[in-house]
Amino acid sequence: MYVASSRPAKTDFRTRLPGTVFALGTVSLLTDISSEMVTAFLPVYLLFTLQMSYLQFGLLDGIYTGATAVLRLVGGYVSDKANRHKTVALAGYGLSAVTKLVFPAVGASTFGIGGVLAADRAGKGVRSAPRDAMISLATPADSLGAAFGVHRTMDTIGALLGPLATFALLAWVTTHPEPVFVISFCFALLGVIVLAFFVRQPPKTESTRQVSIRRSLGLLRSAGVRRTTIAAALLGFATMSDAFVFVILQKVSGLSPMWLTLMPVGTALIFLLAATPLGALSDRIGRWRIFYLGHVLLLGAYALLLGPVTGWLLVVPVLLLHGLFYAATDGVLMAHGATMIDPELRASGLSMIQTGQALARLLSSIGFGLMLTFLSFGTSVLIGLVALLASLLTVRVLVKP
Repeated sequence: MYVASSRPAKTDFRTRLPGTVFALGTVSLLTDISSEMVTAFLPVYLLFTLQMSYLQFGLLDGIYTGATAVLRLVGGYVSDKANRHKTVALAGYGLSAVTKLVFPAVGASTFGIGGVLAADRAGKGVRSAPRDAMISLATPADSLGAAFGVHRTMDTIGALLGPLATFALLAWVTTHPEPVFVISFCFALLGVIVLAFFVRQPPKTESTRQVSIRRSLGLLRSAGVRRTTIAAALLGFATMSDAFVFVILQKVSGLSPMWLTLMPVGTALIFLLAATPLGALSDRIGRWRIFYLGHVLLLGAYALLLGPVTGWLLVVPVLLLHGLFYAATDGVLMAHGATMIDPELRASGLSMIQTGQALARLLSSIGFGLMLTFLSFGTSVLIGLVALLASLLTVRVLVKP
């Protein structure tokens, strides 16, 4: 089994990263403007415009975050087998772009919205592992944390601009949903064009062993990959989805629902500032250590939601901790996993870790939707806090990636 090194090497911020990292970062930036325009709009659209229940919202949010997680495995395996990471990623980005034009056509149909969300997330599921594999294959092992940090920083610029675009459209142009989805499609299409013409397929990996389903599944026999997947799933199961964090924060803080579309901007801004420094730091002191610390910060955000503070004095620190959580976990997990996986199986291995985490977050979204339907906000958050604390202790004592 491939192991890049037993301890992450020191990484200089001045390390020259390959152009593939920046090209894929541009693709993700444009695509995230598109997807986050829709993500920021959905809570307002579903809860306030269509008057859906929290259970319905939880089911749809679960679909949006994890229902098509199994396609991550398909995308990872196919891109490794055919050695066509770029082609598979292009198909995923293209599918997600097309769905933006379908949203207005389904109207208020819960079934129709669920189908479009599933197709959108199917595209994300297919493209994620090949994209991350291209980053890891183009980057030296001792710079993986920095590379994923830079990519996630560019990705987060899009996540920052998307909600701002939605807020501007709703506040100053129109309250109708159609322009949001059409402009979202335009940004997604630009991302597909950049990927098609400015990203190179990585050179074919030299290996005497063929890629097969048996070899891909055999990665779970590796203690490092298996424990990382289990730990990511345990922590993912106790992670409240972004949409629920923002909805609860808006309710507890007492702010107007208008601010709900701008709350993702606060998280994205902190992510933007912290992703690259924390990625580089993980190269020096340990990637799993930073990933674990990120969930400890998330535990702090949950605790604040239970406190007596309201208004902006609550919103600012919660969004700060939420953004730091993502900066410490999103790209860092992939950098950690990449060091344990053979190059020719890189996309397959990363997709396994991603799938375990995504399926756990799917169950988490449904669970929180049920709790918010039948329990108070405070009780639901308290259960989430206890679950996350139990997951942190379990991972620390028993799993030990």
